[in-house]
Amino acid sequence: MPVMRRGDRLFDIIQMLRLARTPITAAAIAEELEVTPRTVYRDIATLQARRVPIEGAAGIGYVLRRGYELPPIMFTEEETEAIAVGLRLLHRTGDPGLAAAARSVVAKLMSVLPAGVRAHLAATPLHVSGRGAPVPTGVDLSQLRAAIRAARKVRIAYIDAKGSASARTVRPVAIEYYTEATLLCAWCELRDEYRHFRTDRITSAEPLDDSFAPEAERLTAGWRALTRPA
Repeated sequence: MPVMRRGDRLFDIIQMLRLARTPITAAAIAEELEVTPRTVYRDIATLQARRVPIEGAAGIGYVLRRGYELPPIMFTEEETEAIAVGLRLLHRTGDPGLAAAARSVVAKLMSVLPAGVRAHLAATPLHVSGRGAPVPTGVDLSQLRAAIRAARKVRIAYIDAKGSASARTVRPVAIEYYTEATLLCAWCELRDEYRHFRTDRITSAEPLDDSFAPEAERLTAGWRALTRPA
């Protein structure tokens, strides 16, 4: 079993104290973190020296003074790698808007992370293939995501796998990202049922002013029940 870094252990101690309703002893913390009580005493002394408001004493237990908040960004190495891989995977969705948002997230994280974590995020040895879903040319996926959030109907022109063209008004409820394609999941008013449309086969899309907000929750629940049965 890998040994926990001390910085991660200090973070976990703060989290345990934040969640505890009553004083928690060093022995209980040590058992949870699989270290000795002596190690916990040293860690608590370190945190107190760093002005973390921990109150209590050996044998009695420790509490964290109410109102204390952790610094906004603290990640373990595993969490940093998860973030790096997750953000890189977004470039495979064929969604330029999400890819741009991922770059923005990285820039914001790099501006606030500690130097060591920042370096690990920038140079993590975990790589993601650049191959993924094609970027659609007839529709802006950012507009589709906005239409889903606002529960607005969308008028689309679509060419199916057989090359047949059609025009439809749909009520979009979700977008599914696969490595080979991105799908718009919607209630199709032409077919009067749920349909999945490959976004690279949508030749044009126009968000309408028509709202389906009163039905949005029901339609989304119906689609989930159909595609993700319990």
